Formats: sequence, C-alpha cells, structure tokens
Amino acid sequence: MSPLKVFITGASSGIGQALAQHYAKEGAIIGLAARRADLLNKLQDSLSTETAIYPLDVRNAEALEKAAHDFISRFGAPDIVIANAGVSAGTLTENKDDLNTFKGVLDINLLGMVHTFQPFIGTMKKSGQGSLVGIASVAGIRGLPGAGAYSASKAAVIAYLESLRVELSLDGISVTTIAPGYIKTPMTDINQYAMPFLMAPEVAAKKFAQAIAKKKRFVVIPWQMGWLARIMRCVPPFLWDYMMKHAPRKAHANWDWL
Repeated sequence: MSPLKVFITGASSGIGQALAQHYAKEGAIIGLAARRADLLNKLQDSLSTETAIYPLDVRNAEALEKAAHDFISRFGAPDIVIANAGVSAGTLTENKDDLNTFKGVLDINLLGMVHTFQPFIGTMKKSGQGSLVGIASVAGIRGLPGAGAYSASKAAVIAYLESLRVELSLDGISVTTIAPGYIKTPMTDINQYAMPFLMAPEVAAKKFAQAIAKKKRFVVIPWQMGWLARIMRCVPPFLWDYMMKHAPRKAHANWDWL
C-alpha cells in the first residue's frame, strides 16, 4: 500500500506541527507550508519521512500555486490537504488602527484557505479521490466580544467549507470542517482567561486525523466542546447578548505584520 500524501499549511508550530508529526509516524509523504523557513527546516530535520517544505505566506496565491505544482509533480495528487494556517487577535471595530488587523485576519484565515485548496482541486478531481480539510473554530459558531475579526473569519470558513463540500460531492473529494475548542498553542498562550477542555496539540492532532480518516463532514473537537457548541447554537440572541456582556476578551493586539 502506497503511503499517504499530505499537504499542511501553518505547519511550523502548534497544531500544524503536531499534525505533521502525527502523519510522519504513519509514514506519510508530507508537504509543509508556513512563513517561518527556520522552523520548517527544523521540523523537516526531525521527521523520519519524505518531506518537502514551502516557506510562504498563504495570502500569496501565486506562491501556493507554485508549491502545489511542485508537490504534485514530485509525489502525485495529494490524499489530504489541510488548510490549517490561521491567526487570532483581539479587535475592536471602533479602533481605526484595528482595520488592518481585521483585513489581515480575514485574508489569512479565509482567503488563505481558498488559496490553499484551489491549485490542488483539478488534480484531485482527475484522480477521483482525496480529502480537503479546513480548520475552523468554535468561535465561528457565535460571535465573541473583542474577537470580531476572528469570529467572523471562522464563521466564513464554516460556510465556505459547506459550500465546497456540496460542490465537490460528485467528484470523489471529501471536505471536512474541524472546529476545535482550545488547544495549547502559541495562539492560545496569550489568553489571560480560563480555557475549558484545553487540549495538548499532539492529542488534538490524533483526534483530527481520526475525523479526517472517517471523512467527517463537520466535527467539533473535543467532544465536550461539541456539546457546548450545540447549546451555543440554540441560545436566543437576547440571552446570548446578556451572557456575553461581561465575558473575558482576547488581549487586544495591533499586528503590523498581518
């Protein structure tokens, strides 16, 4: 049986790194994309499997197209493409300085996912198989105060992936939406509030891979957060507003690099 071929963005740290390590243990051929070349090189050196690295920014559609073409030319159509790259920052609409942060978060979290999938789909259609996986968030289910950019981007991701899943349903390509709760990564390390059901990245990666292998359409991980998400969907707007008035907020950040 030939090894799985897996392409992952946001692979230099956090859940992307954990996913790379998980699939490497299974003997997969892995393509790793992220902005930080030094961390990609370090990760590649630590993996005992065939690996290709692509230092790039997912906002750059041309760079992702080149990476996809290189991966396909070397290894063939991927079995799994995981659009994991994402950023988060506390934002307030009233702050003019936050406009660039809003744009950066949406560009990376949403359009970066589109840029990741687009150059692979044609080849995957020809092979009649494969899985596209998008990492959303429980934050995309209901809007969270102080996280307008992040919540909006992840809500858009959930809707986009649903559209894509239906579009590709006749082509043998599965689309999986994973909405994680809190995972211990550099993104959550800055949070100054309690994070229920916080998961280690290696544990989360194993659960993600299980959902991908089962071709789940939509899954919230961990399961406890899944039940919380169901409750969140059912809460009427007036009650949600009351509950969220004094909810803890992500630390505000003006990320000039976005």
